[in-house]
Amino acid sequence: MATMQRSTVPRLGVVWCPNWAVVAAQTEPGEPVVVLHGNRVVAHSLAAAREGVAIGQRRRQAQAACPRARLIVHDPDGDARQFEKVVTAIAALIPRVELTEPGMLSFLAKGPSRYFGGEEAMAVHMAGVATEAIGAVEVLTAVGGFGIGLADGRFAAAIAARQAAAGGTPVIVSTGVEATAQFLAPLPVQLLVSVAGLDADFVQLLQRLGVRQLGQLAALSVADVLARFGRQGEFAHRLASGGDDRPPDTVAPPSGLIAVQVLDDPAHHVDTLVFIARQMADELCSALSADGKVCTRLIITAETDHSERNERQWYRSTGLSAAAMVERTRWQLDAWVNSAALTAGVTMLRLEPVEVRSDDGVQLGLWGGRTQADEWAARAVARLATLAGAEQVLVPAATGGRLPGDAYSWVPAVTADLAEPSQRLTPDEGPWPGSLPSPSPAVVHPQPLVIDVRDAQGRGVRVTGRGAVSAAPATVQRAGTAIEPIVAWGGPWPLEERWWDASRARRSARFQLLTGSGSLLLACLERQQWWLLGEYR
Repeated sequence: MATMQRSTVPRLGVVWCPNWAVVAAQTEPGEPVVVLHGNRVVAHSLAAAREGVAIGQRRRQAQAACPRARLIVHDPDGDARQFEKVVTAIAALIPRVELTEPGMLSFLAKGPSRYFGGEEAMAVHMAGVATEAIGAVEVLTAVGGFGIGLADGRFAAAIAARQAAAGGTPVIVSTGVEATAQFLAPLPVQLLVSVAGLDADFVQLLQRLGVRQLGQLAALSVADVLARFGRQGEFAHRLASGGDDRPPDTVAPPSGLIAVQVLDDPAHHVDTLVFIARQMADELCSALSADGKVCTRLIITAETDHSERNERQWYRSTGLSAAAMVERTRWQLDAWVNSAALTAGVTMLRLEPVEVRSDDGVQLGLWGGRTQADEWAARAVARLATLAGAEQVLVPAATGGRLPGDAYSWVPAVTADLAEPSQRLTPDEGPWPGSLPSPSPAVVHPQPLVIDVRDAQGRGVRVTGRGAVSAAPATVQRAGTAIEPIVAWGGPWPLEERWWDASRARRSARFQLLTGSGSLLLACLERQQWWLLGEYR
């Protein structure tokens, strides 16, 4: 007689609001909202989704799909502050709630389900508690509300929570490896990227090879997958097969590996505590690195002068670096302060790893790629941001655009990927219709300079709406300098941007001007005024 295979994977419940950043921004019901980070869509409202906006789109694609959408810059600190209300409400009923990111938490479901009279009753009750914690139910209608999913393992439970958010009712997957694998089988392998956080190139390779569903991946031999894709492929195969999504080599940290800072003078400012947390995180990560380990589960604890004690657990399957520990500590402290959980100065701050795994490390290239100098520079920038403030330290980032001044911009260091400068500085892939071909100007003026371009008769050169030049440019003069002759010129290259928005619409014509002194200028005529955008050298 066949017996049902029992699962050794922990039974987890996941509370997830996939577009939590929209809820945290306090948007209006029915309003099309797009949240951007690094010039890409990271969250959107249901109204924007109906217009064709999707996660991962570039800003220009989202604006083209929904011109009337309200654009919001992603604020992780604000997301964490708002989500603390939900965490506090659920933690009052279920012990040891574990946060993955603002908008998503998980908990062991086996024990609490008995208290509530079953998993279905528990899921319904949790959905009500999470919704009531927001205070304004209509705000949740912008994204569809919370999803409650229960399954064996975080991967299956997170997918169940996503389906629950879309359907409006909790989704409960039966216990057992076979039941979990059956639930996952028809789902697309793209979920390995959006839910499990695996490499997008790896999943695209699976799709090109014809493996488009998780069931097809699970049907392959694990030995073949390991031989072809390595450990990442083995991990993906285990997820698709309904196995445990925890890294197989996770262990308890060495005894006594805790960073504690007791303050003689209570700290009343979050910035002060974050600075202390950075030193503690560096010490923890140095001790773990010496043993070849990385922290995957971290408990953050703070005690105040009024004997208040607050504690939260954060999880990251890929491991928490020192920067990630500091980031979550800042989120948590800021959330506690705004929720009045901390009513006095902090006298004790503790970071305690409760689960570690082997650090796979990153192989640095022999030529190009990441170097040790990049690591030092990233640490220096992060330290400056802690000392001077998050908005005071800026780094360059590629934003894309048709004009040289639009291709790159300065962004706060805390919002940029300091670990991958090559990705941050890679221009947004095109095409950008109307942009000038390479090479780009060697000098781009932050603010275009006013110049005067005239023809041989001394009249100002103009361009018609059809792109016709009134006369050949003959001279150019910058403010406070002598008139220079133009020996050669190219253009015009007309450009029309944001024609759908009357307040931001632009029409211009660009020229390349070679002067008698040998200077090659990139000039622009806009609203009957000539501007110097850049210089080729």
